[in-house]
Amino acid sequence: MPQDAMLSAAAAEPVDALIIGAGPAGLIAADHLSAAGHAVTIVDRMPSPARKFLLAGRGGLNLTHSEPIDAFMTRYGLAAAHLEPAIRAFDPEALQAYAAGLGQETFIGSSGRVFPKAMKASPMLRALLARLGARGVRLVSRAAWAGFAAPGASRFHHPDGGETVIAARVTLLALGGASWPRLGGTGDWLAPLAAEGVETQPLRPSNCGFVVPWSAMFADKFAGTPLKRIAVRHGTMSLRGEAMLSRTGIEGGAIYALSSALRDTLERDGSATLYIDLRPDVDTTTLAAKLDRPQGKQSRSTFLRKALGLAPVEIALLRECAADAVSPADIAARIKALPITATATAGMERAISSAGGVDWSALGADFSLTARPDVFVAGEMIDWEAPTGGYLLQACFATGLAAARGMDARLKSGEAEA
Repeated sequence: MPQDAMLSAAAAEPVDALIIGAGPAGLIAADHLSAAGHAVTIVDRMPSPARKFLLAGRGGLNLTHSEPIDAFMTRYGLAAAHLEPAIRAFDPEALQAYAAGLGQETFIGSSGRVFPKAMKASPMLRALLARLGARGVRLVSRAAWAGFAAPGASRFHHPDGGETVIAARVTLLALGGASWPRLGGTGDWLAPLAAEGVETQPLRPSNCGFVVPWSAMFADKFAGTPLKRIAVRHGTMSLRGEAMLSRTGIEGGAIYALSSALRDTLERDGSATLYIDLRPDVDTTTLAAKLDRPQGKQSRSTFLRKALGLAPVEIALLRECAADAVSPADIAARIKALPITATATAGMERAISSAGGVDWSALGADFSLTARPDVFVAGEMIDWEAPTGGYLLQACFATGLAAARGMDARLKSGEAEA
């Protein structure tokens, strides 16, 4: 696909569709628009496209989830009603068919998650880029969006300090959120949009870890240690899964699933308590009965290991977070609900995704900005969040396609002007 050398040509005269951001939302939009016969230019700030998509593929590329669509939609919380038309129009089965059309057959894992058989993102990305290139789609790299220059035109900054203006009949902003900024998602588009009167919400980490003030001894010994086959709870939410202790706190799949609720509690109260059940398959009474016998000359660690089969990290967690539990009943109760107090999120730089962004009130049903109807928005730039498990990519692809359909309709109606 033609890249940086095409920048001057792209800037010389208006293009039909300008797509800013070469992630899943931007690329599927380019695919739809180019298939409809429109001239498309994609601009991305990174040296190569879809950096975060490729990173997601390192873990197997969880494209979507196979659960029934009604249950699927509940994963988007308050944003479900806004996202539902786009996702139902391009649902998990449609995304699997789309991947198959790019030569990537999928399978459903034991958890219900859907993966490409290749278990990575690069084959799907290469096939999509090849298809776009064959249609003449231009890809411009190393150009960061700097806001609007005039109606129908966008400004771009280059690493050498230069600036380019590209005019387009319709524009799609698909710049991503603010997680993993080293991969291009900086969130610095908030200010230019606010200057245009676009309503936005602050960007916040989602699917993230949390800071826990471990003692130095505990952190030195157990950083990087997993907690397997546990249950976690915060407020009314609870689930089973796994977690990972870090030097500064706790992260992992079970924690990410509760991150939205934990983050909201942190913002409201200044701290948030997570409860971990170290033995979800054993009730409190049974645990207490196993502990209600003489300890003898055994150390507490040895006693707990022999009586309950607790691992060293679990025994250390009890010492760290429940040192006041002495009686069998108290220890059993803490094993079933070990309090872990978080004092902050682990930071946007390691969050899997972000919440916040363009407020739904700023968007029309076709994902165009009400303040600038020739500009559309898709993907993680919009104020929604979802747990991991395929829900993030599904919504990015679905909103990208929904925006592209709106752009196509505007181009064909003759309303779009350069």
